[in-house]
Amino acid sequence: MAGKGSLRYTADMRTLAGAVAATALVLTACGHHESPAAKRDGDTATETSDLLPVGAPAPDFTVVAHDGDTVQLAKLKGRYVVLYFYPRDDTPGCTKEACEFRDAWGDLTKAGVAVFGVSTQDVASHQAFAQKYNLPFPLLPDGDGAIAAKYHVRVFLGMAKRVTYLIGPDGRIAHVWPAVKPIGHAADILKTVRG
Repeated sequence: MAGKGSLRYTADMRTLAGAVAATALVLTACGHHESPAAKRDGDTATETSDLLPVGAPAPDFTVVAHDGDTVQLAKLKGRYVVLYFYPRDDTPGCTKEACEFRDAWGDLTKAGVAVFGVSTQDVASHQAFAQKYNLPFPLLPDGDGAIAAKYHVRVFLGMAKRVTYLIGPDGRIAHVWPAVKPIGHAADILKTVRG
């Protein structure tokens, strides 16, 4: 029969294993390393089938961005819209992705593309993030995950999965990036828009 010491050891190991698994998920979501199960754009993943398909109408939403402007997707019809979901402000992967959009801002604007970052942080967090890195595009707060839910983007431990939708001028999904790699993403979007 196992003594109290061995039972306590078993319970401690289970707690530790759970903590390690949760930490790995958080690190993966924030871009510290890529999960082995992560798929590239051309690959098929089980989660990809849950996302909105190309050709589907982009669900409308209205939200106040970090800069105080009200964003209503339906009013952006007639131009390309990048709606990129990211896990958390001011983390390594999310910062790289945002700075890539910032650095490509001139080319994106010339191509008629509007960019919106969406995560679960509040307006104050978005304001600090945008100010720190001079981000020229709106960051949308999605604290209750309502926008993520409309776009079938999974939110885990309070963080959205890194997914990008390109919405066409017709208001329909033109392209989906289900497992975004932050570096080079803005260039991929420009290439897609330019055909």
